[in-house]
Amino acid sequence: MKKIASAHLWVHDQDVALKFWTEKVGMEVRQDVSFPEEMGDFRWLTVGPPGQDDVSIVLMAVPGEPVMDEPTRRQVLDLMAKGFTGTVFLVTDDIQSDYEEMTARGVEFTEPPTQMPYGIDSGFRDPSGNSVRLTQLAPLPANTV
Repeated sequence: MKKIASAHLWVHDQDVALKFWTEKVGMEVRQDVSFPEEMGDFRWLTVGPPGQDDVSIVLMAVPGEPVMDEPTRRQVLDLMAKGFTGTVFLVTDDIQSDYEEMTARGVEFTEPPTQMPYGIDSGFRDPSGNSVRLTQLAPLPANTV
């Protein structure tokens, strides 16, 4: 194993998710490829932070049959709405500036920046309900030998 290349988020609507993650959060599009005939309108859509080209977030539409039966699809959608299908952790060097900039762009934070033992932490959700943490990590203490 060499490295993590991507992680994925379930989304209700890929176009809405793309607009949110690029226009409001400030990510850039990495890949947007559709396979209409070969794979039943499957769309591979990824975004990532500018300057960190080796990692991306896959914005994956919740599939129906034959990939997921309807009861399972409903369960995934219900868990998404509650913010329990996973969390994306974003790290910043200036949380107050990013918080203000993202708020001005329309991101609705569920938790404002708050001092924690590990740094300053805040939270928001994407339009599909996915939980996102924005954190400014505290400096690690120097090792004393």
